Amino acid sequence: MKASAFVYPWDVNGDPGAPARIAELGTAQVTLASAYHSTRALTPRHPRHRVVTAEYAAVLYPADGSRWAGRVPRPRPAGDWAPGDAFGEAAAALTDAGLEVHTWVVLAHNSRLGEEHPDTSVVNAYGDRYPWAPCIAQPDVRAYLTDLAAEAAVRPGARGTELESLGWYGLAHLHAHDKTAGVPLGDAGQYLMSLCFCPACRDGYGAEGLDADALAAAVRDALDPVWRGEAPSGGAWPGIEKLLGDTRAQATRAWRDRTARTLQEAAVAAVRRVAPDGFQVLLHADPVSYHCGANAGVDPAHVLSVADGVVVPCTGDPGPIAPFAREGREGAVLAANFTVVSGMGGSPGTLAADAAEARRLGATELRLYHAGLASDADLAAVRSALSGR
Repeated sequence: MKASAFVYPWDVNGDPGAPARIAELGTAQVTLASAYHSTRALTPRHPRHRVVTAEYAAVLYPADGSRWAGRVPRPRPAGDWAPGDAFGEAAAALTDAGLEVHTWVVLAHNSRLGEEHPDTSVVNAYGDRYPWAPCIAQPDVRAYLTDLAAEAAVRPGARGTELESLGWYGLAHLHAHDKTAGVPLGDAGQYLMSLCFCPACRDGYGAEGLDADALAAAVRDALDPVWRGEAPSGGAWPGIEKLLGDTRAQATRAWRDRTARTLQEAAVAAVRRVAPDGFQVLLHADPVSYHCGANAGVDPAHVLSVADGVVVPCTGDPGPIAPFAREGREGAVLAANFTVVSGMGGSPGTLAADAAEARRLGATELRLYHAGLASDADLAAVRSALSGR
């Protein structure tokens, strides 16, 4: 199966050996970040540094000033962690090493956006804002994400794109020094704590026949025993219906599913309008439509009618690839994404077996997270797995 490794520009720029090292893994492709959220990243082999701190969500190339003039929100250029056209510099070096370059674009995950423009953020039933989670129901946010998708995806030299966080983001974040796990929320509690009550979402609930104030009160009432530790929040969709009631639960899901689907349609269409022929568009996706996060919850049939395929989290369990395979869309890319960094929960030593199981379930390609973060020993295990040794 074709394999692609995720890479940051700062893994490559300033390290002349990086492109060949990545190519020697046995990958045909790299998925190179062009728009990315804040992070602190290890660079274990770079000759000039060991840790890169990306202080805020930024584009890693020069944004088009004419596109964004006078607009709010607008993308921010990176600081000294990725100056100038960092993406373009890395892409050229990787292409020279014989690797096909695809862009990696993070969309509805942006803490700086929420800090500078609080009204863009998801607001929970208690009135707390999630600055890392732009509300994808808001017209200005949708316009920003759609244009950012097109600009960051179609960079010079790129043959395709992978769009991450193209859907709802919620409570779960992996935020710096995160201390939200004191009460186990479960799948149902996470959903309720991720429901948004900004003005756009309140109007959306109204269109589904719900009173937003009553819905927020119902969410708080449902969660009150969870906070006291008197009742688990349940799991999967039946747990959500139990906490919220069937009618309310279904109405919230209808609103959120429709909002995410139409954004995905608009963003992919925007990319295709400016992309060359044959440009591949994939979405990072979860086959459960009400899930939030980097792997956006989607309806498998719908997303495969919109995009060329999906990148699906499979570390520890390749099962999530199966619902996409069952759709049987000829030519669709179903990429199983495996973490290959041992220190981040990955298992590069079992990559060959894991990939074989994913293939049995319908995967057509592999994604490896992450060539820049992995140790030498992890990369050696990847080389061995991809070479069949």
